[in-house]
Amino acid sequence: MEKKEEKIILEGLSTETRNPESMNLDQMTSLEIVQFMNKEDAKVPLVISKLLPTIAKVVDIAANALKNKNRIFYMGAGTSGRLGIVDSSECPPTFNASPNDFIGLIAGGEKAFIKAVEGAEDSEDLGKQDLIDRKFTKDDICIGLAASGRTPYVIGGLKYAKSIGAQTVSISCNNNSKIGQIADIKIEAIVGPEILTGSTRLKAGTAQKLILNMISTGAMIRVGKSYQNLMVDLQMTNKKLETRGVNIIKEATGVDENEAKEYIKKANGSVKIAIVMILTNCDYDTAVKKLEKAEGKVRIAIKEQ
Repeated sequence: MEKKEEKIILEGLSTETRNPESMNLDQMTSLEIVQFMNKEDAKVPLVISKLLPTIAKVVDIAANALKNKNRIFYMGAGTSGRLGIVDSSECPPTFNASPNDFIGLIAGGEKAFIKAVEGAEDSEDLGKQDLIDRKFTKDDICIGLAASGRTPYVIGGLKYAKSIGAQTVSISCNNNSKIGQIADIKIEAIVGPEILTGSTRLKAGTAQKLILNMISTGAMIRVGKSYQNLMVDLQMTNKKLETRGVNIIKEATGVDENEAKEYIKKANGSVKIAIVMILTNCDYDTAVKKLEKAEGKVRIAIKEQ
């Protein structure tokens, strides 16, 4: 029996509504266009400011998952999926995190990051299967991203995650979204109509990016990936990051550049270990043990004399 095709209804979604102030968009000068975009973009942080307590809850559950060696999955299609991949892929170099800490999934697979895969986002089954293929467990977290709040791929992933007892989060830009009705925690950033009707890579995309920044950065800080406001767990994979690593050690300890470089060598390339070695005047093995006892947190490790 042929499956009846579900009618997609976009009417009533704020992300699909026409912006009454940009009706003459095609007649604007370049300066007027960018001025109007800037004015609209300025509304996004104000919307998010009202959601901070809920976002903080997600930071807490993400940090707890990381502490217990579990994973956080981002799931989305189109712009939302790409934003999840960007955020997850930036965690390893920034925080020396495992590539398995944050995992971005996009409808249609990795090739969809570059070029849209038609129809992939319309399948709930694909969302479920992508989690199954990555051995998603009840101890992992599924964060579904959809500006519209109705993407079937995301719905399928959230439904599956919830069915096995995993914690679920939704991030959308519409009230009473479908994904919000499924998830344990919903974040709905109502940024209003786009300057170009339906182009949710604009304000909606910016809102999602800001929220993802908060979740990943906040969670990493909570598990000890910073000391003061320094990213002490970065990977020094190029000349710029090597210089940044030296500067971080100088800032954290007060040593000069030559000493910082020498301690990086003694610490086998670890900025964090080098800082603990300097501030507690200990050798490499002792610094490692201090950090292990402190669960990776430098501020606690340096108190362990």
